[in-house]
Amino acid sequence: MRTRRTPLLATGLAMALGLATLPVDVQAQEFSSTQREALDRIVAVVNEGAIMQSQLEDRLAQVRSQMGAQQQELPPAGALRQQVLEQMILEEIQLQMAEEAGLTVDDTELNRQVRGIAERNGMTLEQFADALEADGLTLASVREEIRRELTLRQLQQRRVGSRVNLSEREVERVMEQEGLGREQAQQRLFQRRANEELDAWLQEIRSQAFIDNRLDAR
Repeated sequence: MRTRRTPLLATGLAMALGLATLPVDVQAQEFSSTQREALDRIVAVVNEGAIMQSQLEDRLAQVRSQMGAQQQELPPAGALRQQVLEQMILEEIQLQMAEEAGLTVDDTELNRQVRGIAERNGMTLEQFADALEADGLTLASVREEIRRELTLRQLQQRRVGSRVNLSEREVERVMEQEGLGREQAQQRLFQRRANEELDAWLQEIRSQAFIDNRLDAR
């Protein structure tokens, strides 16, 4: 059974809206190798893949850090753990679909995205690599995380984008109700519909996948 490391970057539709920042969290690097061995049990089987306890702990540390930075109240620990695992399950299904469809991200596009992230953080690529190293990461590992995120976006655009259809009357209604120009109204309406279609599609692919959630198993 294969395993797949889950992305450190925020995933899903947020990624489709742009890679503005790279939330680096040193907490996700705090586990020693001995601790990881103790933690590494399968918490979910997804088709032919698996999500490990250590992967879940990495993601939880990142989510807690991000919510703390945004001064958001954390849900109860058990509920948060289940929510994060559910997101990871959905990501794993999508990554498997992308692999089966032969979706890839070439190095030219990947390099462009990495440079863009560095620039938006006010750094050169060299400074960005040094900042990552200071937080216990490497540029090579982050590049692979970004490649996975871009693959998810590519899959979502292919599967969901084609489902969104806007009528002229719907666009005009948004223009009237929200006082927007035509282009702004089209963009806003498209994003709303895309979010709705993405949610529906994610529910659909989850219902079709084999999932064995073992989080509470002892």
